[in-house]
Amino acid sequence: MQLISRKTLLLFFLPGAVFMGAFLIYPIITMIMDSFYEIGISGDKTFIGLGNYIHAFTAGGFLKQLKNTLMYIVIAVGAETLLGLLFALFFELDYKGSKVIRSMMMAPLMIAPLVAGLTWKLMMSSSFGIINELLYRVGILSGSSDILWLADEKWSLLACCIADIWLTTPFMMLMILAGLQGIDTSMLEAAKIDGAGLLQQVSRIKLPVIKPVLLTALSVRIIDAARTFDIIWAMTEGGPNSSSETISIIIYKTLTRYNDIGYASAMAIVFIAVLVIFTLVFMQSLWNPKKKNS
Repeated sequence: MQLISRKTLLLFFLPGAVFMGAFLIYPIITMIMDSFYEIGISGDKTFIGLGNYIHAFTAGGFLKQLKNTLMYIVIAVGAETLLGLLFALFFELDYKGSKVIRSMMMAPLMIAPLVAGLTWKLMMSSSFGIINELLYRVGILSGSSDILWLADEKWSLLACCIADIWLTTPFMMLMILAGLQGIDTSMLEAAKIDGAGLLQQVSRIKLPVIKPVLLTALSVRIIDAARTFDIIWAMTEGGPNSSSETISIIIYKTLTRYNDIGYASAMAIVFIAVLVIFTLVFMQSLWNPKKKNS
């Protein structure tokens, strides 16, 4: 069998390298350069050094959006992980009809985030939304318009989180279920013989064994939730009064509505740097855990 030469291998990688350079590396380099300038509507540039970065963390900066993003990650990813674990443990039992129910649970994954956001926007409408109507029918609300999910600053971010939880919980369930199905059954049988109950099997055997899978799924979802745009934009556009405005939303508004390319570039660079650092630290701790002292 003839080995492929190094030159031929490089030719195979060339289209991918050109694509990466044109659509990833070049835009990032351009964005870094623009972040040091104040760019006018006419395209004239004025060098201001770290002015845009200083502005990002001081008055008029995106600290409120950073707080909203962190709250969004904690609420959405936390609920998705817990629900995904519970559903995975439930479907692991493999009872009659579990495969049919599991297939139905996958339905949200087939829907685009933008469509899911628009759907939940209609469902949470204070005028004709089904959510408030159901809460009113069961007696939780005194009126069908008591909670203004999308127009009240107290509820807008939570409303977006609920839509995200509904959309992405099946992903967490699939990841955790795949980890659970890879556990050696002999360990569980030995635990049962030793008298371990269901809760002890989950806490002492299943969770420690699937920890790498669980942490990988968490890292993917945290990064994905941090850059969420579609659902929030479809439901609230970051309102009211920036109560549901995340970093992705403020970067988009700064670029398209306020036409401040330099400031938007600076915020994007800070955002990318935070995500890259988080990914590197998280993955290093996952694949290279510190050895315990003997």
